[in-house]
Amino acid sequence: MRVQRLPQALSPGSSYVLLDDEGQPNQVVSGFLSHLHARGLSPNTQAAYAYDLLHFLSFLKQQQLTYLEFTPTHALDLLAYLRAIPSRKQGSRLSIVLCTTDAGQSATRLSAASINRLLAAVSSFYEYLILSGRWRGRENPIQSVPDRALVRVSERHRPFMGHASSQRPIRRAVRVKTVQRVPRPLSEDQVKALLGSLRLWRDKAMILLMLQGSLRPGEILNLHLEDIQYGRRRVVIRFREDHPRGVRTKSRQERVVDLYEPEALRALSTYVMQ
Repeated sequence: MRVQRLPQALSPGSSYVLLDDEGQPNQVVSGFLSHLHARGLSPNTQAAYAYDLLHFLSFLKQQQLTYLEFTPTHALDLLAYLRAIPSRKQGSRLSIVLCTTDAGQSATRLSAASINRLLAAVSSFYEYLILSGRWRGRENPIQSVPDRALVRVSERHRPFMGHASSQRPIRRAVRVKTVQRVPRPLSEDQVKALLGSLRLWRDKAMILLMLQGSLRPGEILNLHLEDIQYGRRRVVIRFREDHPRGVRTKSRQERVVDLYEPEALRALSTYVMQ
């Protein structure tokens, strides 16, 4: 089995497809990916779901099960299966990884965050099966319930614009504990060295907007001239899908970013004028 990316002109329903051992598209997963496409999820999100379901179907094949025979008991076996999958990425030095000495095998395993994301993808897949009528009379085997205790903790860290999200805290019955790490920003000397190495005003404007305005790369690449308000020293972040290379903002929530530091707006203005 493998995941194949479809050309944009040939993918009206989805950007990715999951092929079985005979090279034919998996109809159930294809319907799920088309559902994600209809919901407006980004191609990167569709790709992540496709590769997560590839691991899930590989587990079902190993256990000689179908997706209709998957139960909460099998979810525990799935967790053990995921903990043993070698990671294709190099281990990060900021996290603890499991090392092995087997010849020809990866020295790292999937991180806890990757496993929880995969379990969430499987849970979303079964929510789709329930909505489409293919999973009648049964609950989601990867159960997710509202976390009332998390709602009551008012002093917990809330990210910028976190109040704008309509997502409710949930707790999954099967998950891996993760380490909540604090941000590791660049030091002042590192920032000066990075800015000193840039030669184009475009690059300086992009880095300063990220540094002083907390803009994401996709938000910067989608900026238009009408989004820049020089008099008010601010930029307006708007969701767009018309970038020539398909770059999109991560969130659909429009917001206003005030640039209190003068360097970012000065670099942006110099780049636009030149």
